[in-house]
Amino acid sequence: MGVTAWISRANPEPDPIDDPATVPEPASPRADAPDESAVSSMDWRALRAAVEGCRLCPLSESRTSTVFGVGATEADLLIVGEAPGAEEDRQGEPFVGRAGQLLDAMLAGVRQSRATAYIANVLKCRPPANRDPSAEESTLCAPYLQRQIELIQPRVIVAVGRIAAQRLLGEDLPLARMRGRVHYYGSRRIPLVVTYHPAYLLRRPSEKSKSWRDLLLATAVLDGAGS
Repeated sequence: MGVTAWISRANPEPDPIDDPATVPEPASPRADAPDESAVSSMDWRALRAAVEGCRLCPLSESRTSTVFGVGATEADLLIVGEAPGAEEDRQGEPFVGRAGQLLDAMLAGVRQSRATAYIANVLKCRPPANRDPSAEESTLCAPYLQRQIELIQPRVIVAVGRIAAQRLLGEDLPLARMRGRVHYYGSRRIPLVVTYHPAYLLRRPSEKSKSWRDLLLATAVLDGAGS
């Protein structure tokens, strides 16, 4: 068990996912944003149907499929990424392809899997060319993720990548300043740990040891939360 078993690809180019210069500006909610009171009362079936039928932003016009989430609906551990990529858009499942394989290996290292954790994204549709989600898109999609969190009631959340962490925490800090400590999400103050996106780790394998420490921190918090 450990980081050395993860898939790697050496390519030291800067990672746009974690480049603070690309942080989108905050946006005000639109008048046609999802009715949060309606979404907040949905069960899993109604929520999935709402996501599949969502037409609130132009991403609905370019998507192949929505990417709702996968895993145990009463999971102790929730993994939140930023948005689907091309393969996720084709398959309708978050974190597939090489980045997904790496995430699976990371989870296996802390005795978790897609069957025991829940995996979701801030956005349910793929942004064209895998660009960063805009603040407006994140705002429009936020009620869906919030309801997923309410239904799951996880004991620990792991935010994977800068944008997921910023959206969940409501901060514009670079990832390096958010990782390495425990944050808290929402009124229930769910412990939240920030780590690197697997796609970034494929380009920067030297950072895998940091992500491994982040996962150990999340596991320690999870173990403590259950004691």
